[in-house]
Amino acid sequence: MEDLSQWDVVIVDDEPDNVGVVELVFQFHGATVRTATSAADCLKLIEKTIPTVLLVDIQMPVMSGYELIQVIRSRAEWQTMPVIAVTAHVKDEDREQIMTAGFDGYIGKPISVTTLADEVLDILRDRKQRHDD
Repeated sequence: MEDLSQWDVVIVDDEPDNVGVVELVFQFHGATVRTATSAADCLKLIEKTIPTVLLVDIQMPVMSGYELIQVIRSRAEWQTMPVIAVTAHVKDEDREQIMTAGFDGYIGKPISVTTLADEVLDILRDRKQRHDD
Protein backbone atom coordinates (compact mmCIF):
# COMPACT_ATOMS: atom_id res chain seq x y z
CA MET A 1 0.00 0.00 0.00
CA GLU A 2 1.23 3.43 -0.96
CA ASP A 3 1.92 5.94 1.83
CA LEU A 4 -1.15 8.17 2.12
CA SER A 5 0.06 10.16 5.12
CA GLN A 6 0.63 13.29 3.00
CA TRP A 7 -2.80 13.09 1.38
CA ASP A 8 -5.59 15.58 1.95
CA VAL A 9 -8.90 13.86 1.16
CA VAL A 10 -12.16 15.77 0.92
CA ILE A 11 -15.39 13.79 1.16
CA VAL A 12 -18.72 15.35 0.22
CA ASP A 13 -21.82 13.33 1.02
CA ASP A 14 -25.09 14.21 2.74
CA GLU A 15 -25.25 10.80 4.46
CA PRO A 16 -23.23 10.77 7.71
CA ASP A 17 -22.79 6.97 7.61
CA ASN A 18 -21.17 7.12 4.17
CA VAL A 19 -18.88 9.95 5.25
CA GLY A 20 -17.91 8.04 8.38
CA VAL A 21 -16.88 4.91 6.51
CA VAL A 22 -14.72 6.78 3.99
CA GLU A 23 -13.26 9.00 6.69
CA LEU A 24 -12.33 5.97 8.80
CA VAL A 25 -10.54 4.25 5.92
CA PHE A 26 -8.40 7.25 4.99
CA GLN A 27 -7.63 8.19 8.59
CA PHE A 28 -6.50 4.60 9.14
CA HIS A 29 -4.00 5.14 6.30
CA GLY A 30 -2.79 8.40 7.88
CA ALA A 31 -4.43 10.84 5.47
CA THR A 32 -5.89 14.16 6.51
CA VAL A 33 -9.63 14.03 5.93
CA ARG A 34 -11.99 16.97 5.54
CA THR A 35 -15.72 16.45 5.17
CA ALA A 36 -18.61 18.38 3.70
CA THR A 37 -22.31 17.53 3.87
CA SER A 38 -23.25 19.61 0.82
CA ALA A 39 -21.77 20.82 -2.45
CA ALA A 40 -21.76 24.38 -1.12
CA ASP A 41 -19.71 23.32 1.93
CA CYS A 42 -17.39 21.39 -0.38
CA LEU A 43 -16.72 24.47 -2.51
CA LYS A 44 -15.79 26.44 0.62
CA LEU A 45 -13.37 23.70 1.70
CA ILE A 46 -11.58 23.37 -1.63
CA GLU A 47 -11.42 27.15 -2.01
CA LYS A 48 -8.99 27.17 0.93
CA THR A 49 -6.87 24.15 -0.06
CA ILE A 50 -7.04 21.93 -3.11
CA PRO A 51 -7.15 18.31 -1.92
CA THR A 52 -5.14 15.35 -3.15
CA VAL A 53 -8.47 13.79 -4.11
CA LEU A 54 -12.12 14.78 -3.83
CA LEU A 55 -14.74 12.05 -3.33
CA VAL A 56 -18.22 13.22 -4.34
CA ASP A 57 -21.60 11.63 -3.77
CA ILE A 58 -23.69 11.93 -6.92
CA GLN A 59 -27.13 12.20 -5.28
CA MET A 60 -27.21 15.15 -2.93
CA PRO A 61 -30.01 17.62 -2.30
CA VAL A 62 -29.80 21.22 -3.57
CA MET A 63 -26.74 20.65 -5.80
CA SER A 64 -26.00 17.17 -7.13
CA GLY A 65 -22.56 15.73 -7.70
CA TYR A 66 -23.06 16.35 -11.42
CA GLU A 67 -23.74 20.03 -10.80
CA LEU A 68 -20.76 20.22 -8.44
CA ILE A 69 -18.35 18.74 -11.01
CA GLN A 70 -19.52 21.34 -13.55
CA VAL A 71 -18.61 24.13 -11.13
CA ILE A 72 -15.26 22.52 -10.34
CA ARG A 73 -14.27 21.93 -13.96
CA SER A 74 -15.30 25.50 -14.90
CA ARG A 75 -12.62 26.99 -12.63
CA ALA A 76 -9.09 26.99 -14.05
CA GLU A 77 -7.42 26.31 -10.70
CA TRP A 78 -9.59 23.22 -10.12
CA GLN A 79 -9.57 21.67 -13.60
CA THR A 80 -6.79 19.20 -12.79
CA MET A 81 -8.07 18.29 -9.31
CA PRO A 82 -8.73 14.53 -9.07
CA VAL A 83 -12.46 14.05 -8.49
CA ILE A 84 -14.04 10.63 -7.97
CA ALA A 85 -17.77 9.98 -7.92
CA VAL A 86 -19.14 7.77 -5.17
CA THR A 87 -22.47 6.33 -6.24
CA ALA A 88 -24.90 3.45 -6.04
CA HIS A 89 -25.45 3.87 -9.79
CA VAL A 90 -22.87 1.69 -11.50
CA LYS A 91 -24.49 0.49 -14.73
CA ASP A 92 -22.60 1.02 -17.99
CA GLU A 93 -24.69 4.05 -18.92
CA ASP A 94 -24.09 5.55 -15.45
CA ARG A 95 -20.33 5.05 -15.84
CA GLU A 96 -20.40 6.81 -19.21
CA GLN A 97 -22.40 9.73 -17.77
CA ILE A 98 -20.00 10.01 -14.82
CA MET A 99 -16.91 10.08 -17.03
CA THR A 100 -18.49 12.46 -19.57
CA ALA A 101 -19.43 14.83 -16.73
CA GLY A 102 -15.75 15.25 -15.85
CA PHE A 103 -15.15 12.81 -13.02
CA ASP A 104 -11.90 10.84 -13.08
CA GLY A 105 -13.61 7.62 -12.05
CA TYR A 106 -16.19 6.24 -9.70
CA ILE A 107 -16.55 3.96 -6.71
CA GLY A 108 -19.74 2.01 -6.24
CA LYS A 109 -21.77 1.90 -3.06
CA PRO A 110 -21.86 0.14 -0.76
CA ILE A 111 -18.26 1.09 -0.09
CA SER A 112 -15.87 -1.71 0.81
CA VAL A 113 -13.59 -0.64 3.66
CA THR A 114 -11.07 -3.31 2.67
CA THR A 115 -10.66 -2.12 -0.94
CA LEU A 116 -11.55 1.60 -0.90
CA ALA A 117 -8.00 2.98 -0.66
CA ASP A 118 -6.79 0.63 -3.39
CA GLU A 119 -9.74 1.57 -5.63
CA VAL A 120 -8.90 5.27 -5.25
CA LEU A 121 -5.22 4.59 -5.97
CA ASP A 122 -6.14 2.59 -9.09
CA ILE A 123 -8.35 5.42 -10.38
CA LEU A 124 -5.59 7.97 -9.78
CA ARG A 125 -3.03 5.76 -11.58
CA ASP A 126 -5.40 5.37 -14.55
CA ARG A 127 -6.00 9.11 -14.54
CA LYS A 128 -2.26 9.83 -14.56
CA GLN A 129 -1.76 7.38 -17.41
CA ARG A 130 -4.56 8.99 -19.46
CA HIS A 131 -3.03 12.44 -18.91
CA ASP A 132 0.52 11.25 -19.69
CA ASP A 133 -0.49 9.67 -23.01
